[in-house]
Formats: sequence, structure tokens, C-alpha cells
Amino acid sequence: MSAKGTLYGVGVGPGDIELLTLKAARLLHEVKIIAYTSANGGESLARRIVAPLIPEDALELPISIPMEQARGPARSAYDKAAEQIAAHLKEGSEVLFLCEGDPFFYGSFMFIHERLSPEFRCVVVPGITSLTACAAALGRPLAARNEVLKIIPAPLTEDRLRRELETAEAAAIIKVGSHFAKVHKILRDLGLAARAAIIERATQGDQRIFRLDDVPDGERPYFSTILVYNGSEPWH
Repeated sequence: MSAKGTLYGVGVGPGDIELLTLKAARLLHEVKIIAYTSANGGESLARRIVAPLIPEDALELPISIPMEQARGPARSAYDKAAEQIAAHLKEGSEVLFLCEGDPFFYGSFMFIHERLSPEFRCVVVPGITSLTACAAALGRPLAARNEVLKIIPAPLTEDRLRRELETAEAAAIIKVGSHFAKVHKILRDLGLAARAAIIERATQGDQRIFRLDDVPDGERPYFSTILVYNGSEPWH
């Protein structure tokens, strides 16, 4: 019986293929089974980022993740995906799992790793995160000197978001999406809106950067991060 294969969780960065690490690029060339998630069966951003590097003879394993508040459907999808990947690993094949950004920074790979690492060898290849990409796009450090940076998920309750932002010296608000209006209101209430910038689709061809208060009415930027600087405006 052949030895079990290795599962690689590969961070592909925020969108620009040139920000891919050399190790990630090498594995894309070598590993012939490639898995990735997509929201509700739509296009996979992780796959789109590295599409030019995917070998023509690669076996692709798309994983549709339901975007619902209830956790049950997503858990079931990851359970099924883990079983599918495990079948290849048991045959001795290597599998590469694409993850936008970094696999262990709110990355989808963590759910596959949780299920398969007890039985199989798992190697995590770090990637550039959306946070550092957004700071680079804005031309402003995430934090400086002895400042404490808070990373705050926008889906938190309004009360929790308010408490976290009240004591933040610098903050990066992630997973903004449909929570934009809630976050914007809290930042305005706290007098922080003028010190905040929103970066949408950082490093991608359609990247946009706004002062928070300049976001056009009715827009709800999805692939975006809000950077907040409590001491000053984020603009030079």
C-alpha cells in the first residue's frame, strides 16, 4: 500500500498574482490535484488569482460553500470536501488547497486542516494578507511605534464593535460586506469616520480607495477592509 499523501494549504495572497510566493508557485507546478472553495458555487477568487499557473492536466476539486448565517450547511460542505480530499490522500496523492490571503488568517483552509490534520501530513504555505496589502495600497502603516492594532470582524454585534473601536489606537475592520452601513454608523458616532479609509479589492485590477465618508450612497463594498487611525487622518 502506498504512503499517504500530503495536503498543502497554500495562501495565494489578496489578488495580484505577482504577490504569490515562490513556494506557492512551485507547488502549483508540481501538485496535480487542486482544491478551492467558492461562495454558493460561484467563481472562486483563489482560483482566479492563480489561474494562469494551474496545469492543464490538473484535477480540480471545487468546493461550494453556502453563504448562510446558519453554520450547519457550511459545516456539511466542509465535511464532504474533507472526505473527498482524504480519498486522494489515502491513495498517496498530494493535494493543494488554494486559499485567498493567508490560510491561517481567517482562511477557509483552517476548516479543512481541522478535519484532516489528525490523520494526514498538512503543510501550510503562508500568503500575503489583505491587511498588509491594504496598508501598502493606502501608503500608510497599519500601526507604528507602540500602537496596538486591533483586527475587528465586521459581523460582530453593534455593541461589541462599538466597544472595540472606542479603545482602539489603530484598527483594521475586515469582512465588511453587507455590514458596511452598521460599521459606518458606528465610526461616525465615535467621530472616527474622518480617520478611516476603505480599500476595496486591494492589489486587483479594479482596486478602489475611498475616504470612508466618500463611499457613494447605496454601495456596499464586499471585498474590502476599513483601516482606522485614532490619532490622525489616514491621508498624507
